[in-house]
Amino acid sequence: QVHLEESGGGLVQAGGSLRLSCAASGRTFSNYAMGWFRQVPGKEREFVATISKSGGRTDYDDSVKGRFTISRDNAKNTVYLQMNSLKPEDTAVYYCAAGQMYGSRRSAYNYWGQGTQVTVSS
Repeated sequence: QVHLEESGGGLVQAGGSLRLSCAASGRTFSNYAMGWFRQVPGKEREFVATISKSGGRTDYDDSVKGRFTISRDNAKNTVYLQMNSLKPEDTAVYYCAAGQMYGSRRSAYNYWGQGTQVTVSS
């Protein structure tokens, strides 16, 4: 089992920045690709960003490219999502996930955190 706990969410004005963190415990963190997803009420959970086990590869949804950056510190068992130039449409609950396969599909991830709320005011 891998336990994931997100932090860093909150309320920010449009154009501002937030940095989300996701701390992992349990099995060896570096054995897992990590991803960030987000969800708003009434909609499906959608892909935001992913990072490979070593951190050498990353990928982003087109809606966040150039604004968000995913990174990881395997020594600290933590993955990050730096969010800049935030927009009201970025408002959602953000979830981190761990899985054996790097990618954008939810099915690639076996473990999920409880989520952290990000609210961007206009």
